[in-house]
Amino acid sequence: MRLEIERTTINLLIAASMSVSLVVNATSQNVRSGTTRSSGGSPAVIQDSQKIKITRSRSVPSQQGPAENFTGSVRVDPMFQANEPSRLAGALVTFEPRARSAWHTHPRGQILIVTAGVGRVQRWGDPADEIRQGDVVWIPPGQKHWHGASPDQAMSHIAMQEHLDGKVVDWMEKVSDAQYGAGVQPHASVPSTRNAGQPTPAQRLIGGTSPKLVELTDNVLFGDVWERPELSKRDRSLVTVAALIAMNRPDQLRSHLTRARDNGVKQEELIETITHLAFYSGWPNAMTAITVAKEVFEKK
Repeated sequence: MRLEIERTTINLLIAASMSVSLVVNATSQNVRSGTTRSSGGSPAVIQDSQKIKITRSRSVPSQQGPAENFTGSVRVDPMFQANEPSRLAGALVTFEPRARSAWHTHPRGQILIVTAGVGRVQRWGDPADEIRQGDVVWIPPGQKHWHGASPDQAMSHIAMQEHLDGKVVDWMEKVSDAQYGAGVQPHASVPSTRNAGQPTPAQRLIGGTSPKLVELTDNVLFGDVWERPELSKRDRSLVTVAALIAMNRPDQLRSHLTRARDNGVKQEELIETITHLAFYSGWPNAMTAITVAKEVFEKK
């Protein structure tokens, strides 16, 4: 069985929900049966074990990936450790270009959620697969594999795995340059099902005049750039609208005002953005923008 790569985060949400449910159910059963007591059976200890625990962002220091287990520059940001009865632990791992793990296995398998960049994952005996932001990778128990960044781009992923008798990984030999440089299967884009059977915005705008420009617009601009987690879609919409107002691009502004509202920007905020930019990008630009905005708002 090859490593299974999911192209949406829906499966991640299902897996996470199942994990949480299992933990909650197991904990509830233990509380009812009295098995969560400490050696002293203190009610205070039992009550404390049921509290929600929050690990604040950046409260745990980053670590460098050990040289014996990684090639290149790798940063590990611990996220959470296993809390009984759960066996699940996780960390955010960032690989600089060409960095990668050594070959290794996990006794209970592993889930990788790619959060940024472009990387690779490979099971022993199979060609490597390219992985990108939003991909979810399931690695079965005992499968020898490695994962890391692409040659020219960094890659970050969240790694989650369960321990077996306290062990989550068995490290093996490093991935050689020849193994890393071997052929890689390209990322297989999956068409969005959000508007199945309907033309994309780029297809409606460009039609069949330039299929390559449609592909780049849909897959790179909206499929990659707009999905990057460093800025929310709401913030990206505000930046884009502001730039189009300043450049006096009414045709493009019209569609982005609609997108901005879909991304959570309020009508009042868009009007205030136009008013604010009148003093920086010029009165004529602001008047053009407010005319376009009036058309868009009246259609909603």
